Amino acid sequence: MSFLEKIFGSYSKKELARIEPIKQKVLDLEETYAAMSTKELQSQTAVLKERLADGETLDDILPDAFAVCREAAWRTIGKKPYPVQVIGGIVLHQGRIAEMKTGEGKTIVATMPAYLNALAGKGVHIVTVNEYLAQYQSEWMGKIYKFLGLSVGLIVHDMTTEEKRAAYAADITYGTNNEIGFDYLRDNMVTYKERMVQRGFNYAIVDEVDSILIDEARTPLIISGPGEKSTELYTFADRFARGLRVHKVVEEDTKQLNDDVDADYIVDEKARTVSLTPEGVKKAEAFFHVENLADPENLALQHHINQAIRAYGIMKRDVDYVVKDGEIIIVDEFTGRLMIGRRYSEGLHQAIEAKEGVQVARESRTLATITFQNYFRLYDKLSGMTGTAMTEEPEFNEIYNLDIIAVPTNKPMIRKDYDDVVYQTEKAKFNAVIDQVIECHEKGQPVLVGTVSIDKSELLSAMLKRRGIKHNVLNAKQHAREAEIVAQAGKKGAVTIATNMAGRGTDILLGGNAEFLAVAQMRKKGYTEEQISQATSYSETDDEEILRLREEYHALEDEFAKQIEPEAEEVREAGGLFIIGTERHESRRIDNQLRGRAGRQGDPGASRFFISLEDDLMRLFGGERIQALMDRLNVEEDQPIETGLLTRSIESAQRKVEDRNFSIRKRVLQYDDVMNTQRGIIYGQRQKVLNNDNLKEVIEGMIKEAVHSDVDMYLADGDVHDDWNLAGLRDHYLGYLTGPDDLQYSVQERADMEKEDIASILVERAMKLYEAREKEFGEQMMRELERVVLLRTVDSKWIEHIDAMDELKRGMGLRSYGQKDPVIEYRNEGFDMFDNMIASIREDTVRILLTIRVRQQEPVKREQVANPTTASHGEQDKGVKRQPVRKTKVGDNDPCPCGSGKKYKKCCKLKDSASANS
Repeated sequence: MSFLEKIFGSYSKKELARIEPIKQKVLDLEETYAAMSTKELQSQTAVLKERLADGETLDDILPDAFAVCREAAWRTIGKKPYPVQVIGGIVLHQGRIAEMKTGEGKTIVATMPAYLNALAGKGVHIVTVNEYLAQYQSEWMGKIYKFLGLSVGLIVHDMTTEEKRAAYAADITYGTNNEIGFDYLRDNMVTYKERMVQRGFNYAIVDEVDSILIDEARTPLIISGPGEKSTELYTFADRFARGLRVHKVVEEDTKQLNDDVDADYIVDEKARTVSLTPEGVKKAEAFFHVENLADPENLALQHHINQAIRAYGIMKRDVDYVVKDGEIIIVDEFTGRLMIGRRYSEGLHQAIEAKEGVQVARESRTLATITFQNYFRLYDKLSGMTGTAMTEEPEFNEIYNLDIIAVPTNKPMIRKDYDDVVYQTEKAKFNAVIDQVIECHEKGQPVLVGTVSIDKSELLSAMLKRRGIKHNVLNAKQHAREAEIVAQAGKKGAVTIATNMAGRGTDILLGGNAEFLAVAQMRKKGYTEEQISQATSYSETDDEEILRLREEYHALEDEFAKQIEPEAEEVREAGGLFIIGTERHESRRIDNQLRGRAGRQGDPGASRFFISLEDDLMRLFGGERIQALMDRLNVEEDQPIETGLLTRSIESAQRKVEDRNFSIRKRVLQYDDVMNTQRGIIYGQRQKVLNNDNLKEVIEGMIKEAVHSDVDMYLADGDVHDDWNLAGLRDHYLGYLTGPDDLQYSVQERADMEKEDIASILVERAMKLYEAREKEFGEQMMRELERVVLLRTVDSKWIEHIDAMDELKRGMGLRSYGQKDPVIEYRNEGFDMFDNMIASIREDTVRILLTIRVRQQEPVKREQVANPTTASHGEQDKGVKRQPVRKTKVGDNDPCPCGSGKKYKKCCKLKDSASANS
């Protein structure tokens, strides 16, 4: 045990000692509530709520609430939480992370703190990694809550607004992190408060908390709309990148290599960066017919080329993504699952689409975004549970202010974790893996082989086929059979190959899983998938046919459970489930999750990692020292090295990678914190608008602020007023507050005036015009116009601001060369931009409200409507059709023939050059 682990362990033991008396109070009340009738037990919810109303705290009523929930669980689902599960529940209630091993029953642990906190009436969210688990848990655990008089909601995709609002209004709501996060963003885009679905952020329990708060937190939630950029340049950039020569290095500094290597671009595998060499730059300039790739007007071209070579040099098919049904789908590197609906940002996804020859999707525009870190920090109290969290404690503590308590297992852990074995080559390693699989298989011991990528799982599968070993493969390509494959991985002699076993959500039971055998038997009997779904569901129903199906299913389940027990005993005698890791992951936590699949609830088991010096982790982080050691000892290719020292050395390399990845995530969060502060201000103001039926005072205040701001801008401070730009101020308001003859003052008149005099004149005119508008439209319509105009202006400006902040962030890295902290620079400039946006919102809202006209419904005169595909915004208003500029040869600084109004070199030149080249 390392020094840090001793500290964490001692901290957990100290905290567990504090929790022990609370747990004992819960257990001491067991007989009291067991003796109650059903009606008496159900009435305890009202009793506990009354105690809260009388001034007691949640901590005061915890023992009774937990004891009531335990007894209700026993009477409804036939399970009573173990003492260690009570400890886990207390940890969750305290706003901490409960680390509980696989198979320790985390689902039922969450019921006790959820019930307790729901008594306060502010709502509890239980967050899961997928909709299947959310629905399953809400139905199964929902029996306990409903028995005790609480309501249960479920949030899944494709629900109506009314259904979601009802689900969030429930005492306890189950849902996925994605859907709940998107609902938050959507709530802050509505025009009417009645369309909002969420009601606040009181308390959240996050299942698989490490997966959601760390792994998935790398990718922000984004609601996007269609962008305006063409996709053709991605195709041209791909055509260029396809023929380039690549040089791969594992050094972080590639600058000195640029002039020396015989290649067009360099890939740094450790830092996962790409860069063109001088030779590559020359080829790009020739291919795209540009004089200097580094010119500012070629920034877009540079970006497309960089993403194209990144798609070829770094992104690997069947490792980082798969091609399925004509789409590029990201593979989660931690869980091995397909991340359907997620896309790489900044054009990388489009570059991969061009590389793989599928349709290149148009770039999207961000309408709203938030990181999971900042979303979950909205909750007043946050807690979570997982089997593996200790390795990430610094991040949980620093980002979320969460500490971790390691909850003891219900039965002693007897799994054997062997030291790693290291081979010189990947070939020798895989041969050793196959030999180990065969050795286990021959004695009936089930084996689970973990791989880090799809291609490695398929390579091992081919090797096993050649040796005649029957096996199952679980990776992103067999996603649909996931639960079925995992459930039977504990059968006698079973061999299962799986990519990244993190958080699969299905227990591996020795001897097999009776539930899935019963489902398979019902399929053989000819029942449809819908009937089987109803039979295995826990939802309430009075339908006699469904009740009959459930009775048949449970009879089959009991029958298979009896059949399985002798086989389970044989598997235990053979040593239990044997876990084989074929490569160390960058994160120790993922390796621990793989190991954790064996040894559940006191079962025997074993684990071992097989490693080669050609593995990415070893090659990039410290494999040279081990290679030198092997060379000195004259170790043969197929001879392994196995020592505890080596295992610790590998874990040390993993810690370095984890620290680096944490630093990267922390840096990303520091940037997002700037946006989060601004987001909080904007969303807070939106809420005030939505909750205020009368914005007249607000608008009047905006009018005064807008006028004074404009006056300050055009009329300089000082005793001498000769430099006042009265003409500019007049033109700014021309047509609604000023006329051509207004603000015409002699030199002497200017000298006798103050800025406030002019501001007062303009404010008075604006107020009169405002009152005239209200008389014209009527008070009710004016109040509605004010609200809609303000909200739409805020949303429009905020979307533009998000794009502007993205552009600002892209250039921030260069600030470090000037000895400046990029994050501080980003924060300072970002808030200047934010202030300008607020002023722009105020200005535009006032202008629209003072100039708005209510159109009478008239038939559209078709001949006056411009073609929307050829008209600019200014010309569209005039009903004028834009005519293309026709020239035999277009100069760089001439207007672009497409009619965009831009210079040719900044518009279509790149596309035309690439087309000519192709």
